[in-house]
Amino acid sequence: MELISQKMRKLAPEMDPLRLGTGWKPGDLSKPQIMVESTFGDSHPGSGHLNQLVDAARRGIADAGGYGARYFCTDICDGESQGTDGINYSLASREMIANMIEIHANATPFDGGVYIASCDKGMPGNLMGLARVNIPSVVIPGGTMSAGPELLTLEQLGMYNAQYERGEIDEARLCWAKENACPSCGACSFIGTASSMQIMAEALGLALPGSALLPATSPDLIDYAYQAGKRSVELALSGLKPSDIVTMDSLENAILVHAAISGSTNCLLHLPAIAHEFGLSIDGNTFDRLHRGAHYLLDIRPAGRWPAEFFYYAGGVPSIMEEIRSMLHLDVMTVTGKTLGENLNELRKNGFYDRCGEWLEAANRKYQLHLTRNDIIRPFDQAIGTDGSIAVLYGNLAPEGAVIKHTACPKEMFHVVLRARPFESEEECLEAVLHHKVEKGDAVFIRNEGPKGSGMPEMFYTSEAISSDPELGRSIALITDGRFSGASTGPVIGHCSPEAQSGGPIALVEKDDLIEINIPERILAIVGVKGQRKTPEEIEAILAERKKHWSPKPCKYQTGVLRLFSAHAASPMKGAYLDFD
Repeated sequence: MELISQKMRKLAPEMDPLRLGTGWKPGDLSKPQIMVESTFGDSHPGSGHLNQLVDAARRGIADAGGYGARYFCTDICDGESQGTDGINYSLASREMIANMIEIHANATPFDGGVYIASCDKGMPGNLMGLARVNIPSVVIPGGTMSAGPELLTLEQLGMYNAQYERGEIDEARLCWAKENACPSCGACSFIGTASSMQIMAEALGLALPGSALLPATSPDLIDYAYQAGKRSVELALSGLKPSDIVTMDSLENAILVHAAISGSTNCLLHLPAIAHEFGLSIDGNTFDRLHRGAHYLLDIRPAGRWPAEFFYYAGGVPSIMEEIRSMLHLDVMTVTGKTLGENLNELRKNGFYDRCGEWLEAANRKYQLHLTRNDIIRPFDQAIGTDGSIAVLYGNLAPEGAVIKHTACPKEMFHVVLRARPFESEEECLEAVLHHKVEKGDAVFIRNEGPKGSGMPEMFYTSEAISSDPELGRSIALITDGRFSGASTGPVIGHCSPEAQSGGPIALVEKDDLIEINIPERILAIVGVKGQRKTPEEIEAILAERKKHWSPKPCKYQTGVLRLFSAHAASPMKGAYLDFD
């Protein structure tokens, strides 16, 4: 089999001299050529360390007889842009990363790829690009940062900030939290979107077994990167492609792992978008079906007790998969060239769990704890919950669906009827929540924040202000066509579809409409007007009349990437990918 890189050399006589001018040696030109794509950059802790993994992967590639060429498309930090208009660029950046990977790989074709990322849009953007390019490839998840003193982790900053705004803590305590919440490189130390998507990469079979969400400072991570580099050359020579690995069965495996870890609601944006790149289709119904009856096992923040570094100490993705083994498709192919079942059997024999146990003992000494593996990843028959972690709600308010992480929602809010309080911006809503201008029993709406409305930013500060208030966190709900941080907790419902900018029913909600939330029955519906109950037929007629007087807001962005994104983004429940159909 002639490698595509060698075919290209024959077609483009300028290629060899240009690569020699880049630093390649004459002997490198005939080797398997591997694109090493990463989000390395100084944008945030999740990407600032990735060049170490790039270097380790290139060593592995070289030792396997290949040549690794470095390509970079760094990502932005949702945390740094949170609460500003900068967060509007977040979801759009996923598409741009995938686009640049497509350009990098197809402008000068490579025989294989290594993809290195850690965070919220970097990892899904790389997975989308990997699917689109579809050359033999392996993913290296970039790991998680360490916890700070008192096991402080970044998702607690919203709570500290809300407490400061309410006068419950002083400025010195807030500054202490800011100065200690990110003590190392790596993704934020909780099961937010970054951690969830690293786990999804392994659960899909695209990363080496056990490599997802290691501590970013661990020498084990460097070794995984080296081994991934070696494996990329073997994949290039064998011809095993991502499309041979990612199937409906492997997507179902990933969703079952998502249920077991109480993964970020943003996975309901990213996995459908990744599936779309592979020519497959999953939606909210797929998630809801698989989460029903699924066992939630992982006691890691924000829904659980421990920082994310403990995930690896308890055995990581393989340990989760062992607990839910009976529910998985074990015959799916993986990047190792072996099936998932074969990988799990091999890990039992090769000392993987012993190494993890040694790390757990070291962490117990460091943090003065006495945790066992089962304190972090519960046994299947001792699950934290047995109905997954998310629910997709439907009704006349969300005909295409809306998403709630019910494992992070107070039980009191599982079936309620609330009064609508619509706001047209997060800033207006946040001010009302912080200064007690909303009341018990309110359904607080933030609309026109979907992909077409403003890029689909996160409503993190508002959700934290609600969930950190002992009274409001158990008596009101936040509903939006925007989305939430993977760190968000509380009675928060996002991705409400169709979005307001598209004329979805959320655009038609008026003050004092009655809103029913019924998580067990998966219902999100307008059931009354001006505080009075109405029949479904009456509500339908009222919404039809309101729609006659509704018109979309002018597009918030008239130029640039957000204009492109708002014009072509698919529905949130489809994945909000760029749709040109």
